Amino acid sequence: MSTSTRILMCPPDHFHVNYAINPWMKGNQDQVSQEKAMSQWQALRALVARFAEVVEIEPQEGVPDMVFTANAGTVAGKRAVVSSFAHKERQPEERHFAQFFRKIGYEVGELPEGVRYEGAGDSLFDRGGEWLWAGSGFRTDREAHEFVADFLGVDVLSLTLVDERFYHIDTCFCPLAGGWLLYYPQAYDVASNELIESRVPAERRIRVTEEEAAEFSCNAINIGENVIMHDCSDRLRSELERAGFTVHTTSLSEFLKAGGSAKCLSLKLDEPEAIAK
Repeated sequence: MSTSTRILMCPPDHFHVNYAINPWMKGNQDQVSQEKAMSQWQALRALVARFAEVVEIEPQEGVPDMVFTANAGTVAGKRAVVSSFAHKERQPEERHFAQFFRKIGYEVGELPEGVRYEGAGDSLFDRGGEWLWAGSGFRTDREAHEFVADFLGVDVLSLTLVDERFYHIDTCFCPLAGGWLLYYPQAYDVASNELIESRVPAERRIRVTEEEAAEFSCNAINIGENVIMHDCSDRLRSELERAGFTVHTTSLSEFLKAGGSAKCLSLKLDEPEAIAK
């Protein structure tokens, strides 16, 4: 187990789908098996715990999506920018995450009133360069990127999402160790793809197909050479293995009904490694 990596997770005690704030939720209201969701979450937790220390936040009633801890905020060193959710259904989560970060000794930054930002769902540190990729277009305002850059003291590169199915960048973009990138280019506008291509060499970009993206293959947890995801096609597994990664799959079908998968269910608390140390 890598003791240098701590990952925040939230048990799905209150997880269900009873509203629709993204395309994946539509038609899935009241279709979640809570027993199955708990079993799947526990299997994911056990898998993550093989490679990192799992830190848990206590689940709260009335906020079923709190299980998606990627949206708690963005962490750099001992600072955290807490999310400011776009939808009223998730806004009550904000105070719970702010309290958690303060409890574990982080300095907390809170966004200006009315500025939307959804944490590590829309912000991912590159694993080969010292910058933060940040998304906008559906859940996060571009204005938030400036606040995050200033508060965390990091270089922020802004990407624009154009496909409502992929409303956060972590649904279609996964920086991997060694400067590799797993992503679905069609989820971004032309300028964003040009920016990605200017920073990540072609030989280190792994593109996923639309079908693979729809299985949330990019919504993966990367810890060293290990990549954890819901499902992986034979084609994609071969590409990842050629790049030196070991793929671990574990079914998260209940959480896909809410539009989230492995990455959504986790938040690295030691980001980026150069700052955290």
